[in-house]
Amino acid sequence: VHLVESGGGLVQAGGSLTLSCVASGRMFSSYAMGWFRQEPGKGREFVAAIGGRGGRTYHAEPALGRFTISRDYGANTLYLQMNSLRPEDTAKYYCAARVSSVLGAMESDYDYWGQGTQVTVSS
Repeated sequence: VHLVESGGGLVQAGGSLTLSCVASGRMFSSYAMGWFRQEPGKGREFVAAIGGRGGRTYHAEPALGRFTISRDYGANTLYLQMNSLRPEDTAKYYCAARVSSVLGAMESDYDYWGQGTQVTVSS
């Protein structure tokens, strides 16, 4: 599985961005997918996840009400819609795939990772 993120950039506080992650492979629909973020010098932080085969979604507390994870099975693409962005959302955002339809919230739950896309929110 090969994952490629895009959509990051520089945005003012209160603005919006939509991140995309295109996945290769025919098993995309059955895999759980997740978004994580990482600030320099810190570990990866869970943001949101979605189960395989139309499974449920789960958002970490900092993302609740502002971010929405979704996926397009036909396009093999995972999305993260981010609204009301804050300077503390500044990080490199990674998508990840899990060889299971059950979503996970830990970095160790995931088997494949993209290269990341940088999101910078100015105050």
